[in-house]
Amino acid sequence: MLSDFLLTTVNSPWVYLVVFVIVVVDGFFPPVPSESIVVVAAAIGVSTGAPNPIVIVVLAALGAAVGDNIAYWLGRTIGTERFCWMRHRRALTAFAWARRGLHRRATTMLLIARYIPIGRIAVNMTAGAIRFSYRRFWPLTVLAGGCWAIYSVLIGMLAGHWVRDQPVLGAALGVGIALAVGVIIDRISAAGTSARQAPDGDPFPNPQG
Repeated sequence: MLSDFLLTTVNSPWVYLVVFVIVVVDGFFPPVPSESIVVVAAAIGVSTGAPNPIVIVVLAALGAAVGDNIAYWLGRTIGTERFCWMRHRRALTAFAWARRGLHRRATTMLLIARYIPIGRIAVNMTAGAIRFSYRRFWPLTVLAGGCWAIYSVLIGMLAGHWVRDQPVLGAALGVGIALAVGVIIDRISAAGTSARQAPDGDPFPNPQG
């Protein structure tokens, strides 16, 4: 189990590398649970003294920005239609949602998408595929990664304080809170998108600048 693994490595510098790598990979491979590992690391850090939550914030923020930029360059290199999974209905819906969002409110879309595991990959790959200005893109991923890292670590620290003497329980509680908040953000975003949804044939100009 993830929390058990972190408990066995909290006093080792490897725990920081693990957090960083998992957050990076989650930027372009959604099955990897980056939110969970950041929350768990923070909760255990509060309960046991290690890993250091401040270091976790920095590494999570850097890892998120790196992962999001990798997704952008994947989209720019291979597009969003090359592979079969990209042409499945759910993938097509996600990419269409990303295109509309980037067209209407690019900054808000890039910041909010960081909190939606599938959504952030769709948005970042789409940004690359449509040649969204990289000069605008990368600073927003740094900002989004920093906000997301602080949010994730604060949830873990809050849960860790509540059950300070039981780090595993604190970790599980933190993950539960993070998942609940993520679902709420996802539902609000989906509701807002549905209310402003454009016709399917609406052209999408390149938002350079």
